[in-house]
Amino acid sequence: LASANSISSPYVIYPGQKIDISYPPSQVRQGVVASVEKPSKVPSVKESASKPNTQKSHNAPVLPSSDAETDWKWPTNGRLIGYFSAKKPVSKGIDIAGSLGESVLAAAAGSVVYAGTGLRGYGNLVIIRHNEKFLSAYAHASRIVVRENESVKAGQKIAEIGSTGTDKVKLHFEIRENGKPVDPLKFLPKTGGGSG
Repeated sequence: LASANSISSPYVIYPGQKIDISYPPSQVRQGVVASVEKPSKVPSVKESASKPNTQKSHNAPVLPSSDAETDWKWPTNGRLIGYFSAKKPVSKGIDIAGSLGESVLAAAAGSVVYAGTGLRGYGNLVIIRHNEKFLSAYAHASRIVVRENESVKAGQKIAEIGSTGTDKVKLHFEIRENGKPVDPLKFLPKTGGGSG
């Protein structure tokens, strides 16, 4: 399953990520999917896909369609200390220096699909779904100030910078397009945060 979807160790998947489960059908249905759903409170891909259908329409957050342009903002002001890299050593996002307790802001409007510590190596983590196409992730927070299923506005405080799950105080920020990590610098404005 991991190799079929180009997911490398430690085999992290995100709510809303599209996973190809077409082979071999018997093992995937009974073995792999079951193990993905049980170990922690991290919502499985299957659960995330079914949530919008089970919620009453007045409770479901309204998200822009995947065709809508996402208006990205920097999640914090700080110096870039780590860059995205698809080559080894792989980095699925960027690292931004900051002070302990400094605000982490939602990079775009959306709905919080995960807020917790269930993904190894990410510490306190917030994941926001912006539309059918984009997710963003904010790792190593000292404190999370939003809840799962909460709608957030661009620029709203969602967490505070910390060092959970890492050895220095920083924000690790990722953007996922159709479940695959992409370079956040291709989406964030050229001026603003990250330049200091």
